[in-house]
Amino acid sequence: MRIQVNARNRAYQYEAQAGEKILYAGLRADIDLPYECGTGTCGTCKAKLIDGRIDDAWAQAPGRKYLKSEQGEFLMCQCAAAGDVSVEVSNFVYARDPGSCPATAMSGTVRAVRALTHDVMAMDVALDSPCDFDAGQFVVVAASGVPGMRGYSMVNFDRHARRLEFVIKKKSGGGFSEWLFSGKSEGVKLELFGPLGKATFYPSLGRNILCIAGGSGIAGIMSIASRAGQERYFEQHRGYVYFGVRSMRDTFYLDELSALRGQFPDKVAIVVALSDEDAPAAAMQQYPLLRFERGMVHEVAKREMAGKYQNLRAYLAGPPPAVDAAIRVLLLEAKLTADNIRYDKFS
Repeated sequence: MRIQVNARNRAYQYEAQAGEKILYAGLRADIDLPYECGTGTCGTCKAKLIDGRIDDAWAQAPGRKYLKSEQGEFLMCQCAAAGDVSVEVSNFVYARDPGSCPATAMSGTVRAVRALTHDVMAMDVALDSPCDFDAGQFVVVAASGVPGMRGYSMVNFDRHARRLEFVIKKKSGGGFSEWLFSGKSEGVKLELFGPLGKATFYPSLGRNILCIAGGSGIAGIMSIASRAGQERYFEQHRGYVYFGVRSMRDTFYLDELSALRGQFPDKVAIVVALSDEDAPAAAMQQYPLLRFERGMVHEVAKREMAGKYQNLRAYLAGPPPAVDAAIRVLLLEAKLTADNIRYDKFS
């Protein structure tokens, strides 16, 4: 099927396979169509149908509340063309940046799951074919029998990766997380699409980096840290990592974060922010390379980073309210420009 997208700056044409979502087909064709979550939640990928017919795979998608359906608006991430179609988006649209990793449909198998905390699991997926992605990116994932797709950041970083590791927090009523926590996921085939997202780190950046993550948002930050460590980036630049959770019961990856600090003790600072309790003495003894502070992660970062914002790029991840709070700090206190505050909202 032929898709034509009329953007504010120009028109694009590309082919879509039967049943393929209009957004995914465009991204696969290296056209940077507007999106954030890619899973029907945020409404960013809304478009207006000009000509042709579409099939909506999820009429109850939360992002539909942002649409004017009577004017033909629909979500490109949820709708497939039922023939040749012409659509209109209100954004400027450009081709994919040269050098960035192309998005494509993938498949893989859940090889292992393990509990990180009482309500957070790690899921390891073996891919049927290798893929490239940039540190900080995410993919959308679907399991047979679980409606819809979910976005999860990669924890690991490898070129031509044969496996992807994810962090998944249990959410009440969350179909995918409840399925994962049911203990029936190992050996199950998954469908994936990606990589997606703009909160990417490249060793050519040449700036100090600040990472602020809440809860399972640490996943993408671990990927950034992994690539930075592989490239010995912190031999030349400083790194600041703030990891926010409620209590020590909710912490994970502290061994991995300690190892990163141990590699670059004079260049990397890592602070664990506990919002609901003071750090137990035993935790500080067990992890002497980490610092523990009481407070919301954006408040701790604001306090600790005063006077350290020069030559800096920030990466944010976590629940949307936590990301929004950190953005306010970085705009108002740090005076960072928008292009130096990177985050993806796909919750």
